[in-house]
Amino acid sequence: MFVDVEKMLPDEILKMISLLTDELSKKEKSKGIIDLEIHKEKGEIFCPNCHSKNIKKNGKYKDRQLYKCKDCNKKFNELTGTPFHHTRLVYKQIVDAYIKAKKAGLTVDIVELETHDMAGGNVEKVVDALISAHSAKIALSIDSAKAIDLAGRDVLGAVKDSVTPKVIETGTIAAIAKDGIELKVKARVTVKANIQRIVGGAGEETIIARVGEGIVTTVGSAEVYEVVLENPDLISKTVLSKGLDVGTAYEILSIDIADIDVGNNVGAKLAMDEADAEKIMSQAKAEERRAMAEANEQEMRARKEEMRAMYIAAEAEVPKAMANAIKEGKIGVMDYYRMQNLISDTAMRNALASGDSNKKKSDY
Repeated sequence: MFVDVEKMLPDEILKMISLLTDELSKKEKSKGIIDLEIHKEKGEIFCPNCHSKNIKKNGKYKDRQLYKCKDCNKKFNELTGTPFHHTRLVYKQIVDAYIKAKKAGLTVDIVELETHDMAGGNVEKVVDALISAHSAKIALSIDSAKAIDLAGRDVLGAVKDSVTPKVIETGTIAAIAKDGIELKVKARVTVKANIQRIVGGAGEETIIARVGEGIVTTVGSAEVYEVVLENPDLISKTVLSKGLDVGTAYEILSIDIADIDVGNNVGAKLAMDEADAEKIMSQAKAEERRAMAEANEQEMRARKEEMRAMYIAAEAEVPKAMANAIKEGKIGVMDYYRMQNLISDTAMRNALASGDSNKKKSDY
């Protein structure tokens, strides 16, 4: 920020000279305090590299006296080797920012701007933010502005967002109603920055996540998806009533539904998947029963063969038993022949009966 002196009135030039004189004296005073502390700590100027007192002046840089050691040829200034070594104050920027603040009617101490610059803050942005807040009648103290700037936030952007609301667009959020129909919703969230919650407050990502959660909850609580299609403002009212901006750096002004599309019938798809799963389970159980039936059949065949073997073994024992009975006199020879005739007669009858049965089947 540069001041065009040619466009200023004489009274304004006199006031500016007076302000510069006062503030430069303050600057020299603060510089003198630093130098005094250095001399108290060191006692006198000497080379920080070899600690030699054989030094000479070597020009100035940014209002700081430079020195050169005659023994080790190292260059240094009066802040080298002190806690203030890395404080690179740019007084022109600080003075320009201070003049700008004074012309805007702000009460600002140049020492506060100087310490903020030493802390790595952006003095020009802080002053611009204070001027914007003052013009918009937004309560913003210099301490709050410095804290916001040092927290890594854009303090000037925050003031602008608190004056002019911004719109945050969510992506496509998929939600499912109780009837299983999927709805795809896009929303626009109008917010304005809350200066008091900038430091430590959550950002846009949290707002989008909370709005998405509210949309999913609202659609999921609807009995049928047509209710949401007929009343899109139902989503806005439900989400706004949840106070989703708590703990964030923004204040939600409105939530507008930009688009709603009907997606897949997720309920029907889940039912089909469930039916397919049940079908596979039933097929597995049927296969298990079939395998058990085949195993039982094989077992019965084995037992049948076992019984046949036992029957043949028993038949083989009959002649032996008959021979023993005749030998022991339990039956006579004629009894044995009558038994053989009876067996032969029975076999003939069975043969005749079997032949008639086969003939009847061939006739058919």
